[in-house]
Amino acid sequence: MDHTRRRALTIGGLGVLGYVGLSLRGPRTSMASEAAHAAFPVKHTADEWRKMLTPQQYDVLRESGTERPYSSPLNNEHREGVFDCAGCKKDLFSSKTKFESGTGWPSFWQPLDAAIVTETDSTFGMKRTAVACASCGGHLGHVFDDGPKPTGLRYCMNGVAMTFKPVKA
Repeated sequence: MDHTRRRALTIGGLGVLGYVGLSLRGPRTSMASEAAHAAFPVKHTADEWRKMLTPQQYDVLRESGTERPYSSPLNNEHREGVFDCAGCKKDLFSSKTKFESGTGWPSFWQPLDAAIVTETDSTFGMKRTAVACASCGGHLGHVFDDGPKPTGLRYCMNGVAMTFKPVKA
């Protein structure tokens, strides 16, 4: 087989795999739609969010994307403080509930009171529970039932969707 034909077959195969992957992924969670976000107290248009957020923050918070595992500096944040929404600054998680899950994303066993909302997410052909900010509806990550005591939950959050505010000394 000549080099040009092999290359064409490889590129075609990768294209089919990409299409299949996107098809299995399905639509983003419904909390990501602009209509769904209208129900949250903090509201901005898509253009306003794009101006306020970095492209990666916009992808995660507004389009339910996911950052690469082990890419967030918040994985190594061990100071006392609060993790808040990168979109609207609502306090979400106390550092006291953060734990090392080994998953590559900042993980917590409990959110702050009234900080988050959840919804069933069936993207990628699996059923999960998506987590969003209760103020702006920004997608934060997912919650799983394999966490530590006392809740047994693991809130697996995208670090890019949050910022950290240390306790002032």
